[in-house]
Amino acid sequence: MSSFDHSTLIKQINENLGPLRKAQPEAMQGFGLLAKASMAEGALSAKHKELMALAIGITQHCSGCIGFHVKALHKLECTRAELDEMLAVCVYMGGGPALMYAAEAAAAWDAMAPQTA
Repeated sequence: MSSFDHSTLIKQINENLGPLRKAQPEAMQGFGLLAKASMAEGALSAKHKELMALAIGITQHCSGCIGFHVKALHKLECTRAELDEMLAVCVYMGGGPALMYAAEAAAAWDAMAPQTA
């Protein structure tokens, strides 16, 4: 499991992609359009699509994906119960390695939770 701060990781990824955005604007804009179209509400809700994206990030061992999709799920008011059920499916399908990244996702979930007053 990683020991880094996912909010900082997201910021660093965005900063590191700056030169690529400048060098390859059409490709990066295309990726953005693909993401927007894929995650739009449709037969599946945006929240369910984000849960799927996080599951893929977990099973593909992508810490950056965990950070971005946990952040999105908080914005979509996903519950901890929904997250936990998805994590169980990740472990079922991905075994021990997915369990390690499920633990990372759970830690990111707690660390990135919106602060309530």
